[in-house]
Amino acid sequence: MKDILVIGGGKIGSVVADLLVQTPEDSGYRVTVADRSKEQLAEIESDSKKSPRLKTLCLDVTDAKALRDAMKGCFAVLSAAPYHLTVKVAEAARELGVHYLDLTEDVASTKRVMELSEGSKTAFIPQCGLAPGFISIVAADLARQFDSLDSVRMRVGALPAYPSNALNYNLTWSTEGVINEYCEPCEAIVDGQLRTVPALEEREEFSLDGVLYEAFNTSGGLGTLCETLKGKVRTLNYRTIRYPGHAAIMKALLQDLRLKDRRDVLKDILEQAVPTTMQDVVIVFVTVSGMKDGRLVQDTYARKIYSHVVAGKMRSAIQITTAGSLCAMVDLLAQGELPQSGFVRQEDVPLAKFLGNRFGRFYAMEELSKAA
Repeated sequence: MKDILVIGGGKIGSVVADLLVQTPEDSGYRVTVADRSKEQLAEIESDSKKSPRLKTLCLDVTDAKALRDAMKGCFAVLSAAPYHLTVKVAEAARELGVHYLDLTEDVASTKRVMELSEGSKTAFIPQCGLAPGFISIVAADLARQFDSLDSVRMRVGALPAYPSNALNYNLTWSTEGVINEYCEPCEAIVDGQLRTVPALEEREEFSLDGVLYEAFNTSGGLGTLCETLKGKVRTLNYRTIRYPGHAAIMKALLQDLRLKDRRDVLKDILEQAVPTTMQDVVIVFVTVSGMKDGRLVQDTYARKIYSHVVAGKMRSAIQITTAGSLCAMVDLLAQGELPQSGFVRQEDVPLAKFLGNRFGRFYAMEELSKAA
């Protein structure tokens, strides 16, 4: 049995812990969830009574000594904390020789994690969520089936199943993460050249199962694919899916009202005014085109995943997909299916191996999908 430290006991970290401790003892995990919020931990503690393998720890990640003390002896640390704490956790993992995995979409943080992985005797696996994360595994799997590539277009959205406000949106995961991806520059490959494009721009519309959506640039969703496919593809981009009208309102808030420079204010506004929901849908939509046997061909992967009962509780679709991805990656690592040292890219993981994992299978379970 392996000891895991989960940093962050919020919407995703708590589900990660629940999933990991319900594994069989001969291939399972003991989990400590660390968070600075006593209120957050109290919710988890009510469940910890059901499993002696789940513990909680009140911890401020900025306390370097306390963080390192909590990490000692662990097989891996999983960071489900806000993106601005990513580097602190990664640095401690490198110092102590602990495997490191995270969910960050922040480009700068991932570059620092990559630097820390150089010469490491343990694995550093950032961006283990839905996007970045699973979306890169899907895109790379499709791309491998082509003789040469022309375009790779990746679209992902976590949306309310029943939108009812002007934003056509409900809070389903980290508010800070959403704001960050709407503000930071976005990587892309345009006409074969690596470029930086602005967030919230290049809006497009498309229909899936009779429902109209919009998609626009957001930061971080490509993970490390730009570096992996540089020189091999003409067009590579990532866009977030929302219902029509969302991008225009967010541009007004972030740009016209200049809340891009006051993100704490926007976070407070959104969390006070926009309800959360467990009734959501995750959309994964990847299209790859290129040459196969002398012909220009396009292949598409499209999937909708809805909220569902997992591990005895109703979970939102974004919880299922994000926590499932992170658990699958640490599980594959523990089983020796991934490199045990250095930097591990999401796109290096075969899709079949991921979906065959006991946690990755959440993406393939028929009961988690239904017609729109």
